[in-house]
Amino acid sequence: MKALSLTQPWATLVALGAKRCETRSWSTPYRGELAIHASKGYPRWAQACAHEFRALGYLPPDEPLPLGVVVAIVELEYVKTTEEQVLLTTSEQEMALGDYGPGRYAWMLRLIERVPNIEATGRLGLWDWHGSRALPVTSA
Repeated sequence: MKALSLTQPWATLVALGAKRCETRSWSTPYRGELAIHASKGYPRWAQACAHEFRALGYLPPDEPLPLGVVVAIVELEYVKTTEEQVLLTTSEQEMALGDYGPGRYAWMLRLIERVPNIEATGRLGLWDWHGSRALPVTSA
């Protein structure tokens, strides 16, 4: 299955179904199932966004955000330019959770399932994930 790494808090927002449109600087011809991976890196600017998203009610107030794991399986339904997507029905919430600047692409996602945090090493771009949905991370 193909996978896409997202920085937190955006990976969890997708897993919760709060974010259906991922904006990227690049397009892809790929359509179909896609594992959403939460990157290991969690820069300060992203932590500040997570704090703001919690205050707005987009994220649970006390749930820690997992890193370095697959958090959801989605279907990549279509890709349009951000200008085309905004003309469709992009909500105020989606606009707040993505970069809809000119020259970017909107990847429309449909949540298939939130999965237990499954350890994985992410990569840039689309990558092949060979994990199983049935293998949750175990605590030591």
